[in-house]
Amino acid sequence: MTRFIMLGGFLGAGKTTLISKLARRFQADGKHVCVVTNDQAAGLVDTELLKSEGLDVNEVAGSCFCCNFTGLADAMAEFDTRQRPDVILAEPVGSCTDLIATIAMPMMERMGERFVHSPYAVVLKPSHTLRILSGGKAGFSPQAEYIFRKQLEESEMIVVNRIDELTEEQIASLKTYLDEQYPGRRVICVSARTGENVEELHEALLTTASPRESMMEVDYDVYAEGEAELGWLNATVEFAAGQEFSLDDLTVQTVNAIRQQLADVDAEPAHLKILCSSTNGVSVANLVSSDTDTMLSVASGVSVTQTKMIVNARVCLAPESLQPIVAAVLEKIAEGVSAELKIEQIEAFRPGRPEPTYRVALG
Repeated sequence: MTRFIMLGGFLGAGKTTLISKLARRFQADGKHVCVVTNDQAAGLVDTELLKSEGLDVNEVAGSCFCCNFTGLADAMAEFDTRQRPDVILAEPVGSCTDLIATIAMPMMERMGERFVHSPYAVVLKPSHTLRILSGGKAGFSPQAEYIFRKQLEESEMIVVNRIDELTEEQIASLKTYLDEQYPGRRVICVSARTGENVEELHEALLTTASPRESMMEVDYDVYAEGEAELGWLNATVEFAAGQEFSLDDLTVQTVNAIRQQLADVDAEPAHLKILCSSTNGVSVANLVSSDTDTMLSVASGVSVTQTKMIVNARVCLAPESLQPIVAAVLEKIAEGVSAELKIEQIEAFRPGRPEPTYRVALG
């Protein structure tokens, strides 16, 4: 049987980096590992990054897993045409919840003989989590916070990521808040970037999901409003210059320039991720909240004259305002390196109302 591991969590939690680390750990056990990524539109940084690391990746684009169960099933079946996976790591859209009722349980009913399910783990990013669980303002609407909290409610395991960025006092506070507000869940604190405690998480994921006697209640009106609060933008562009420029500098400068423009209009980023690739390197930079630093999560260390850039932005801002901000920044960045800019694709939108293909109701 294939082990199915679904790692949920809000935008910017570091799920992709964690999936990469876990994939390597399972490969060290001799397992064939495949990954399914998911987004509301095509052009996902996560897919390109994981592929660049040599992983076998299929992407379900255009809707979340729960609204396209057939697409998820097809993506997993397609792996079998090459080599049957021992482990499938699935990364749902970061604004999705109710995944046990709409993904895990329907899989068990329809494909139970093929898969063993690991405990459902939700990955947290500390910046917004500390603000929300302490009763502060996270820069999100109550509807978006509702999604965040529902993700925690349905979890069997909570993974606090980015502990390398936290003090011991902050880690202790997070554990206390989680124990008080979401008791009974195993909490594992990790750093996907450094690999700290990833071994503990790997061992925990080798266990089997506990049976569910009931499904949590979800107000799909509030859920839909929460998703619609966020402006989503995916863009793919090319830079071509007459002289070399640092690929890493370009990636970081672009994130920082967009960050500044968002700050000027008081728009909270849920996640901003940019990948630049060339024939001899890949560079990735991230921003996960307004009060954290831009991070160069993958450094290429190369200078190039051409690059393909993928921009994924998830921001508390109307898409019709987000797109011109990003487009103007890209033009300015191109001018800064004396490069010709070619926009292959740019799309800004609000996610549609979630309409699950299946939803299992128990209790």
